[in-house]
Amino acid sequence: MSLIASRLSAVKPSASMAVSQAARELAATGVDVIDLGLGEPDFAAPDHVTEAAFNAAKAGRMLYTASLGAPDCRKAVAAKFARENGLDYAIDEIAVANGAKQIIFNALMTTVNDGDELVLPAPYFVSYPEMAKLFGGVPVTPACPAETGFRLTPEVLEAALTERTRWLFLNMPGNPSGAVYSQAQLRALGAVLAKYPDVLILSDEIYEHIVFDGREFISFAKACPELRERILTVNGVSKAYAMTGWRVGYGAGPKWLIKGMGTVQSQSCTSVSAVAQHATVAALDGPQEVVTRFREAFEQRRDLVVAGIAGIDGLTLDPPEGAFYAYIGCAVLIGKVTPAGHRIDTDVDFAQYLLDAGHVAAVPGTAYGLSPFFRISTATSKEVLSEAVSRIARAVASLTD
Repeated sequence: MSLIASRLSAVKPSASMAVSQAARELAATGVDVIDLGLGEPDFAAPDHVTEAAFNAAKAGRMLYTASLGAPDCRKAVAAKFARENGLDYAIDEIAVANGAKQIIFNALMTTVNDGDELVLPAPYFVSYPEMAKLFGGVPVTPACPAETGFRLTPEVLEAALTERTRWLFLNMPGNPSGAVYSQAQLRALGAVLAKYPDVLILSDEIYEHIVFDGREFISFAKACPELRERILTVNGVSKAYAMTGWRVGYGAGPKWLIKGMGTVQSQSCTSVSAVAQHATVAALDGPQEVVTRFREAFEQRRDLVVAGIAGIDGLTLDPPEGAFYAYIGCAVLIGKVTPAGHRIDTDVDFAQYLLDAGHVAAVPGTAYGLSPFFRISTATSKEVLSEAVSRIARAVASLTD
């Protein structure tokens, strides 16, 4: 008899974490592996953030906080939304959690019943469908191909919505594609959603500050204010401030939803680390020059990878518009044979070949619901990325018909 709960039977571990674990295991045997599986900036957190945490700890400000976040942290989040996104939220419309993923987790636990459908445009972040299934939800994954810029269109959205739809997820800039939506594109989606008053919208904007080529980021709640009472805007300090390990995410939404999320959090992790919340206040309220510096570095790395992949026959890559990933098409390689005599039938096969023969860890597009692609993180140095592109080129060149 299995002692594992049945709800876990359909849920898979994080694909990106699994790839990085495989890379670590290979590296432990002495192989020089370049791990481009996880999306984690290689920068240190800003000095003033670290100092704020240190000072808070020395002053003994390390006790429990309110489940939804300390008042000063929630105020800093509200001020950020007003300042940067033109959104007005009261403190009781703000939640602070252990990363943006927990914000999403809490929201789904609060709202999803067995059989509820969640529309997750593919390619999607790997954790979305697994979280949906954990709560008895049914992932609906309409394809958003490269031909549409990996963006959801009103026509595709309309076809995906049913009377059972509970949530639509948007992720912009997108992980893994880097897709960014214009205000007009968001308004067009909003016009469709206006016809479905029971559908909630989760706008995952964790990469909002990492947009390229002078693009302007528009929050979905700003573009479609008439849908405000149905929108949960998700963000955090992990990506923009290089604070992944601090584990602080936040969300803004209607009071009834935030209250429910607070109940979930109070009975699970209680609250977020007090020291990490002090660091978050420093990040949001402090100097923002570092955010611009990080973005500029990510754009330069994007350009390097785009140029490198363009020189590899058999691979395709439209320049990502934001985030720090490259979602690389490998359709031409399907059916080719490795030097060891193995046939590449899927992007999973190619990612495994790339790890085994090229010693580059990448995540197959299957994990994001759209194949055949593979994703690499560009959140590392130019030197590492240059070497990775060279290894990818050699691995591709070694394939035969």
